[in-house]
Amino acid sequence: MPEEQLPGGYVSVVTRVGDTVRRTLPAHDDFVHALLRVFAQRRWPGAPRYLGTDAQGREVLSYLPGHVAWAASQPADVWSAASLTLAAALVRQFHDLTAGTALAAGEEVVCHNDLSPRNTVYRDDGPGLRPVAFIDWDLAAPGPRLSDIAHLCWQFLNLGPDIADDAEAARGMRVICDGYGLEDRSRLVETILWCQDRCWRSIVSLARDGDPAMIRLRDAGGAQSVLDAYRWVAGHQRALAASLA
Repeated sequence: MPEEQLPGGYVSVVTRVGDTVRRTLPAHDDFVHALLRVFAQRRWPGAPRYLGTDAQGREVLSYLPGHVAWAASQPADVWSAASLTLAAALVRQFHDLTAGTALAAGEEVVCHNDLSPRNTVYRDDGPGLRPVAFIDWDLAAPGPRLSDIAHLCWQFLNLGPDIADDAEAARGMRVICDGYGLEDRSRLVETILWCQDRCWRSIVSLARDGDPAMIRLRDAGGAQSVLDAYRWVAGHQRALAASLA
C-alpha cells in the first residue's frame, strides 16, 4: 500500500499506511509497547494500539483519525476551557490505569512526559474539536502525577513570554487542575520550572553528544524557546503560585 508522510514528526519521520502508522522504534520500545498493551487490554481509547513491526523494522501502530494540533496556529477549540478540561481528564484516566502496576515500578504512575497539543488527537463530534487521545509515547516512564500535569500546563497554555498576563495563565492552570481533580497544587509551578529546565538542558546535552534530531531541534531554536519559557515562569512564579493557593 502507498505510504503518506504525516505532518509534524519533527524528531522522526512518521508515515501512514492504510489504517496503520509506521515510525522508528522508540529507544525503550519494550516498555512503550508493554504500556500500549495495557491500554489495549483495559480498552482505553486514548492511545494507539501496538500492532508489531514491519519488514523495515518500524513499529506499526493503529491510526487514530482526527486533527493533530502540530502547527503553531490552531482553531480556537484547541485552546478552549472545554478542551483543557477533557485533556486533563484523559491524563487522569491513564494515570489511574497505571497506578500500582508493575510498569509504574514503585512510582505513582506511568507518565507520558511529552504532553502537548502536537501529540494530541482532536475530533469534532458535535460541540467542536475536543481531545480524544494522546500519541507519541516514546518518552513514557514511571514518575509522579504532578510531572505530567505540569507539562500539560506548560504546553497547553503556552506558558512563556507570548502569554498575555498572569491572570490568563492562572485561569488556564486552574481549569487543568480542576479537570484532573488535583487537590494539592502547592508544588505545581515549581514542577513546571523543573520540566522546562530539564527539557532545554536535555536538548543542549543530546545535541552536544551528536544526536541528529536534537541538533536539528537546537539549531531551529528549540532549546532557546524552552529557556525563554522557563525564564518567564520563573519571573512570574510567585503570582502564579498565589493564584493556585
